[in-house]
Amino acid sequence: MQVMIDLCVVPIGVGVSVSRYVAACQRILDEAGLKHQLGPYGTTIEGEWDAVFEAVRRCHETLHDMGAPRLFSTLKVGTRTDREQTIEDKLDSVRAKLQ
Repeated sequence: MQVMIDLCVVPIGVGVSVSRYVAACQRILDEAGLKHQLGPYGTTIEGEWDAVFEAVRRCHETLHDMGAPRLFSTLKVGTRTDREQTIEDKLDSVRAKLQ
């Protein structure tokens, strides 16, 4: 099943800057070959269900391995059965209505 998620992983107990942890998760998504779009407060990811959630698991494991004692994640999950839809499709639909 195809899935699109919005993921935000927040390491707790690592100081104020978390960009190195965000970069580590972005590398995991790249290595997994998943289509993703970084945002200021989360990352949108699309792909096959198992691959996407395996990448989420790897993000958690990696950030713990980097020294983050706690992680707090928010996750929004969307699936469709009526048609295929990409990140760009969703954004283009809103942009078209703004013109």
